[in-house]
Amino acid sequence: MIRSGCAVAGLFLVALLAPNQDANAATSPFLAMAGTWLGGGTITMATGLRERVRCRAAYGVAERGENLRLNLRCASDSYNFDLAGAVDYRGGAISGSWSEAAHNVAGTISGRASGDHIVAAANGNNFAASLSLTTHGNRQSVAIQPQGTSVTEVSITLNKQ
Repeated sequence: MIRSGCAVAGLFLVALLAPNQDANAATSPFLAMAGTWLGGGTITMATGLRERVRCRAAYGVAERGENLRLNLRCASDSYNFDLAGAVDYRGGAISGSWSEAAHNVAGTISGRASGDHIVAAANGNNFAASLSLTTHGNRQSVAIQPQGTSVTEVSITLNKQ
């Protein structure tokens, strides 16, 4: 159960890193994401149980805004995870990787950005999920649907501090 929770957290990490479609460095969404974000939401288990989750993210953005590094810490009643990741944005496409060292979980992400909306697929060690992310100003909404785990859905909202 911890492994599937970490995998879901990894997807959350990747979702947070996804930009909009403008490849121009001056308007890169990564630039607007730099700093600290706080928030939370719910994790829904296959049993129907829902848990609240609280998260804190710190984003580091490269000078031109095309690369982003993230450290993310989340906690619920059942899960605690500490993740790291890196994502690149090129011409509407996103690609990157994430890892959670405590549980030896890692994976990759790929997808497309259109305006303020992201649709992507994440894969890892015996893990797959679809995700959707929308960013409006200082607020992000993330929805994740893992396949084949004890977690069936993750819904999180973050606010920039």
